[in-house]
Amino acid sequence: MKTIPKGYEGSAMKVLWAPWRMGYILSNDKDNGCVFCPGKDRGRDGERLILWAGHYTVVLMNRFPYNNGHLLVAPVKHVSELEQLNNKESADLLGMVRKSIEVLKEVMNPEGFNVGLNLGRVAGAGMEEHLHFHVVPRWNGDTNFMTVLGDVRVIPEHLKVTYKKLLPYYRESK
Repeated sequence: MKTIPKGYEGSAMKVLWAPWRMGYILSNDKDNGCVFCPGKDRGRDGERLILWAGHYTVVLMNRFPYNNGHLLVAPVKHVSELEQLNNKESADLLGMVRKSIEVLKEVMNPEGFNVGLNLGRVAGAGMEEHLHFHVVPRWNGDTNFMTVLGDVRVIPEHLKVTYKKLLPYYRESK
């Protein structure tokens, strides 16, 4: 007979095994500051899923994506508001959003995109102290029964596989 822990009676507890997350849980990344600040050491870019770190802008893969190819594009300057960027920084940021869409079209052939910027906690900014764009490729049917009924998102390709596919397109820019 199955014993239900106290407090869980009558609930439909869902278990989703994700052993790949253990590496993240045990890592020291949480103590290394802002995930969007690229720092000077390019030796850890693969580990941090950084595709591009330029003078003004950084592009990295979202470690907890909505879809395969979900990218984050942020200014290198640590700011929380668009008006804190000068014109050159703003132009470079939007240019890398555009470049990211072009790369994703070439590599992943999406049918559309969600591109968004959440400013402030009430707008949904998870890291409100460092603004960033989300670039999310979309395909017809990418929200399926697992998401709708099971409240579970299925990501069919491992992050590191997608990273290896995208990286050459950003290296060309350097």
